[in-house]
Formats: sequence, structure tokens, C-alpha cells
Amino acid sequence: MKIHRTSVFVDDQEKALRFYTEALGFVKKDDVPLGEARWLTVVSPEAPEGTELLLEPCEHPVVKAYRDGLAKDGIPLAAFAVDDVPAEFDRLRGLGVHFTQEPLEMGPVTTAVLDDTCGNLIQILHSR
Repeated sequence: MKIHRTSVFVDDQEKALRFYTEALGFVKKDDVPLGEARWLTVVSPEAPEGTELLLEPCEHPVVKAYRDGLAKDGIPLAAFAVDDVPAEFDRLRGLGVHFTQEPLEMGPVTTAVLDDTCGNLIQILHSR
């Protein structure tokens, strides 16, 4: 068994697509109209057939409470692996990305937390 797809709930799919592709570097995989929303996925350019991230609308009331609660408590909704957290932090900050946690070494793991502009906190991390 392996993870095929996971979701982040976003308040604006087009804005999320721009952020996840232009800032984070993912590439669009699927974009299927579904009425007012879209089936919109992105993947890593390093693994185009790998795990998909669904940029899912957050219209359900439970989703809003869940996302708002996590963000209020500073808890990331998702974590993405990078090769070098300090370098990625510098690159993303140079693009204007807002971080709620600067790079932090915790034993063999280094993390940072960013705001995806669509209602979520996202952790980036690497392990030594």
C-alpha cells in the first residue's frame, strides 16, 4: 500500500494553484471542471507519477473549523520534504512567502513552517 493522493483544503483554487506551482515548484497534473470547483492536482516535478496533492475547495463547514483551529494553534496541515530547509527558506522568503517558523534544528530533523496564502500552514523539512 502507498499514498496515492492527499488533499489540502484551499479557499481559492486558482490562487492555490499559483502558489503551489510558482512558489513551491509543483506542477499541475489534473485540472477538471466540476461545476463551480475543479478537480485540481499538483505533483512534484521530480516524481510526476508520484503522490498527487489535491487542491480541494474548503466549502464544507467542518473543514473551515478544522483549518482555522490548526492555523490558530500553529499546527501545519501538511509537510513537504526538501533537500535543504535553510536554502529553501531563503528562496521562498525571497519570493515573498511568509513563514510562521524560521528554520529550526531538532536533532536529525530541520523544519520551517510557511503560510500557503490559502488558509493553511505547511511545514518543510529535511532529515540528516
